Amino acid sequence: MSRAWRNPSLMMGGVIVCLLASLALLGPWLIGGDPVTINLNQTFAPATWAHPLGCDALGRDVLVRLLWGARISLCVSAVVVAVSLAFGSIIGGTAALAGGVFDELVMRLIDVLLAFPGILFALALAAILGPGLIDLTIALCAIGWTGYARLVRGEVLSLRERDYVIAARALGSSAGRLLLRHLLPALAGPLIVRTSFGIAAIIVAEAALSFLGLGARLPTPTWGNMLDEGRAFMLVAPSLTAAPGAAIGLAVLGFNLFGDGLARALGEQK
Repeated sequence: MSRAWRNPSLMMGGVIVCLLASLALLGPWLIGGDPVTINLNQTFAPATWAHPLGCDALGRDVLVRLLWGARISLCVSAVVVAVSLAFGSIIGGTAALAGGVFDELVMRLIDVLLAFPGILFALALAAILGPGLIDLTIALCAIGWTGYARLVRGEVLSLRERDYVIAARALGSSAGRLLLRHLLPALAGPLIVRTSFGIAAIIVAEAALSFLGLGARLPTPTWGNMLDEGRAFMLVAPSLTAAPGAAIGLAVLGFNLFGDGLARALGEQK
């Protein structure tokens, strides 16, 4: 417990992340309500006990839509980070172990992809694929793996000369077995930290693409398309943009604090 108090970033970030995950998982079920049903009798209804955040221009409960949007944002982020982590780790680790031409080709490909702002590359790819959660996820995965690949490659280059790795090679371990059994487990700490920061970045990217109409198709609520729908009514009902904006900010803050706390905790253990 004393260590937790000495690492407030980890503690605060963990509380925020757990709260968001709980609300996304249980919130829609506990509160109930339909996020897409139109009720024009409730247009711009003010905040009440029945509707704590009021209703939007079509009479839909803002809190219900916000919770459903949290579920979509966190699910998309988790899938993108999981795919990017797996693919990037395998590519980066294989390149480091193989060396030579394959390593050079992989690094030049990563350099080309990183030469462009990630969000612009994802925007172009999402525009080509079209709107929809699956296409959005593919576009985000296409830019997400590069950071993990560079991290794993750099770490594997430093680990491959360790005694236990040389011994495993001498016993006939294949490159795949060496990577999965000996090297990647040693990188668990840095990868978890990178994953926490990666989820925060994907949440922002997903919201930005949804704001531009390249995410989930309406009327499915996401934080990004809620911002887009609410901006036309900022003077009439500012909560329509304030609520999803605050949710995005809180989610990014939570995962960044959690990642920063993990990095500090791992640094203290070394």
